[in-house]
Amino acid sequence: MDNLEPPSGPPSNVPEFSVSELSSALKRQLEGAFPRVRVRGEISQPSFPRSGHCYFRLKDENAVIDAVCWKTTLPRLGIKVEEGMEVIATGKITTYAGSSRYQIIIDRLELAGEGALLKLLEDRRKKLAAEGLFDLDRKRPLPFLPEVIGVVTSPSGAVIRDILHRLSDRFPRRVLVWPVSVQGERAAGEVAAAIAGFNRLPEDGPVPRPQVLIVARGGGSLEDLWAFNEEVVVRAAAASTIPLISAVGHETDTTLIDFASDRRAPTPTAAAEMAVPVRADLVAEVLDYGQRTMACLNRALREAATELAGLARGLGDPRRLIEERQQRLDVSGERLALATRALVERRGHELERARLTSPIAVINAKEQLLASEGRALDGAMRHFKADALQKYARAFDRLEQFGERLKRHSDDLMLHGQRQVEQLGKLLESYSFHSVLNRGFALVRDQDGHPVLSAADVQAGDAIGIEFGDGEVRAKVSDGTTGARPAPASRKREPGSGSSGGNQGSLL
Repeated sequence: MDNLEPPSGPPSNVPEFSVSELSSALKRQLEGAFPRVRVRGEISQPSFPRSGHCYFRLKDENAVIDAVCWKTTLPRLGIKVEEGMEVIATGKITTYAGSSRYQIIIDRLELAGEGALLKLLEDRRKKLAAEGLFDLDRKRPLPFLPEVIGVVTSPSGAVIRDILHRLSDRFPRRVLVWPVSVQGERAAGEVAAAIAGFNRLPEDGPVPRPQVLIVARGGGSLEDLWAFNEEVVVRAAAASTIPLISAVGHETDTTLIDFASDRRAPTPTAAAEMAVPVRADLVAEVLDYGQRTMACLNRALREAATELAGLARGLGDPRRLIEERQQRLDVSGERLALATRALVERRGHELERARLTSPIAVINAKEQLLASEGRALDGAMRHFKADALQKYARAFDRLEQFGERLKRHSDDLMLHGQRQVEQLGKLLESYSFHSVLNRGFALVRDQDGHPVLSAADVQAGDAIGIEFGDGEVRAKVSDGTTGARPAPASRKREPGSGSSGGNQGSLL
């Protein structure tokens, strides 16, 4: 079969491109037509390779587009890329020549719709609550009357004017304002830096350190207040050593900084009211306390005077009391003199009536008493001696009886022990290997005196000892172990013990 050749025709005016040239031309055309776009869709199949970049797909009900977020841009997104999240991606359209597909390179990512924001807000709240940043035991009490108040807010809004006006009405205090953005991409970082900056101020520095902080912003939508839901702001509020009041939005607005702060105010004006008391109320309260103190003091003085007057009436006239006591003393003195004279006379009469006993009679009576007690003691000693001798005799008799019994029992014990020793000796002799040797066996030992238990334990040339029942001989092994047990040698037939030839021998 002949080779087929393409039909020749007129030359074409269509330019010829290489694959790389065509791919570059398409890339330039596409990037020039769509330098920056915003695309809304649902995140699908996100992946995070080791390079640090993030690859995923944006899709809706009809189409899919590949998306790339470089690792340098990913930390600035402020949103964790997750499957099924509806977002608005901002970036530029380009192509990927390696697989002939177009894609969007994302440099900004926003949540699409309030439902997604609320889900992200709830997830972040649970995460920070699990870390303990919202615990009640972390809350610090506000100072009663701070000297300096720090305010973190926008310097151009109506919030700072409301706070200053309310402070001047209640109790004028020194206010330090740290200007920040309260909305936008930079707001979260500036608010966190302001809280940390107030906390870094020294106590005795040129700029006074506030005793309380107020983070304030006016009302707005969830997106407008989102900066105060950022994790960096919440952590800065929780780490603040200065008591902090959050006053973000209106009373119905709730942000995550409200949970981390020490007090939450429904409005910035209410935050100023929490920070300081009303000066007029304090003055009126102090005056009221002063009047009540004076009234209490006057009442106490009146009661003391009344009590003193009552005690004075009950005490009586001191002069009359002294005269009465003096009269009693005189009467007691006269009675004492009469009683002393009567006592002396009575003792004298008793002495006259008493008769003195002669000393000789007393001595004689004592001698008789002593002789009587000596005779009683002598009799008692003789009786005690007789009883003791009798007890010793009985004890000696019992001791002799015990000696005889002990001697009799000791002979029996000795005889019993001798019998047991003889029995054990016979048992030991029966267990001895010498009785085995006496029955015709022999004990083989090596040159060290250890028993040889098998033929494999000796070799040719080893010296051994063979012990019989009547003595021991020394021998030397001529052949080594053969590994097979030798057959028993046949007995020599004694002459005349059986018949010759093939006849059966005698069984006896």
